[in-house]
Amino acid sequence: MLTILLLLLPLLGSLLLFIVKSNHSKFIALGFSLISLFLALAVGMQFSVEHTSTFEIGQKLYFSPIRSAFHFGIGGLSLLMLLLTNVLVPIIIFSSFKDSRPSQFYALILLMQFGLVGLFLALDGLMFYIFWELTLIPIWFICGIYGTGENKSKINLKFFIYTFFGSLFMLVGLIYAYTQASSFDFKDLYAAEIDPKAQIYLFWMFFIAFAIKLPIFPFHTWQADTYTMAPTQGSMLLSGIMLKMGVFGMLVLLVPLTPYALGGISGSIALVLSIVGIVYASLIAIVQKDIKRLIAFSSMAHVGLIAAGILASSIVSAQCGTSVTGFEGASFQMLAHGVNVVGLFYAADLLIRRFGTRDLSQMGGLASKAPIFAVLFMIVSLGSMGLPLTNAFIGEFLLLKAVFTLSTWGAIFAGLTLILGAVYVTKMYGMAMFGQGNKEFLSNQKDISCADQLGLGILAVLVFVLGIFPQPLLNLVVSYTSQIAHIFNS
Repeated sequence: MLTILLLLLPLLGSLLLFIVKSNHSKFIALGFSLISLFLALAVGMQFSVEHTSTFEIGQKLYFSPIRSAFHFGIGGLSLLMLLLTNVLVPIIIFSSFKDSRPSQFYALILLMQFGLVGLFLALDGLMFYIFWELTLIPIWFICGIYGTGENKSKINLKFFIYTFFGSLFMLVGLIYAYTQASSFDFKDLYAAEIDPKAQIYLFWMFFIAFAIKLPIFPFHTWQADTYTMAPTQGSMLLSGIMLKMGVFGMLVLLVPLTPYALGGISGSIALVLSIVGIVYASLIAIVQKDIKRLIAFSSMAHVGLIAAGILASSIVSAQCGTSVTGFEGASFQMLAHGVNVVGLFYAADLLIRRFGTRDLSQMGGLASKAPIFAVLFMIVSLGSMGLPLTNAFIGEFLLLKAVFTLSTWGAIFAGLTLILGAVYVTKMYGMAMFGQGNKEFLSNQKDISCADQLGLGILAVLVFVLGIFPQPLLNLVVSYTSQIAHIFNS
């Protein structure tokens, strides 16, 4: 029952806000998102106590003509994504309280939450695809209506075409897998014996779709412009949660359905592209002066490492025996990256409002006037750099270990994300918070409001909590890694 409530509650809230035009719409949206959060935490407590060794707890209603089903459930991996979504959405809504937004803005955010929860809970390939496409609708409207910039329509159209194009590849791949399994159910798809040569084509159909969503080089050209043009809440949704759809897709479709292809040249090519993307995005981030574009390219570098870890573990598992380190690192890093990138965009929004520009060269000197903001921004920045005791350190260590198991040189190049990441993050923080700045402008500045201290403070606390106590969350993916080990060993 809780599974269905988690799925339907954001949809009910979205429909209510579309119908009822209220001046209190932001509080209604926050209320629905907080109830969803409490439900997710309740499910998490129930799952951790009673269901750690099972694949799912959930609901199933068969659609017999095509052997598809309204099949939703919660496993360890999906629980991690459920928690990430339901923790970040209230913060994203809360961050918009300083703006005057209509009911439809919050209705679109809740509709986006409905699509994301549906995707992460789906245990049927057709349901997975439907919710994958559904998430594109609200974010397209959020960016198109509330985005900024002269070219926002062109940028938004490019974003739509890229992601929809990738979705078609995934649909073709799912249909082919269905013909082999005679069912869309994930368990049936995993059990299907797909010809090794056919797996190569299937691999690239799935990989292109997920590489665009993440994005991975060279499928990234939509990302920076879209993140920059989108309203802050749109950027948070895109980077904090939506790109995790690509990682999640790799873990639940690409890896289980194409183990032979991963062990061959296809997996190696994809791994090289991921590592190239890490270095490429990091170097571009270093020279950026636009703070939102800098964060966009930093996000691309971090998800490139996530993809590299997944692919490296898959290749090792296919060739030499099961290696789950990369899967564990990717699962945890999805959480860490979501917290960090939303925190960075939150801080960037506060800076842009203060200085009236995204140009870092026109900022500076705010640390002395806003010490609380300086500390919170620093904590989120440290998390993004992956310092020990922060959340990203755990995931990046596991991911780099996975790449190192396969290739020393691959790990060296992938590890550049740590060095280059420290360069562009410290540059961003230093230009925004230190220096002389405009003395006349700074003389009238105060610290951020208590509301913003609360929003950014929650994210800062999560940076340390996830970094110091990662094991309970890592334990949740044991059932997933056991299932993957069985697939590669069979």
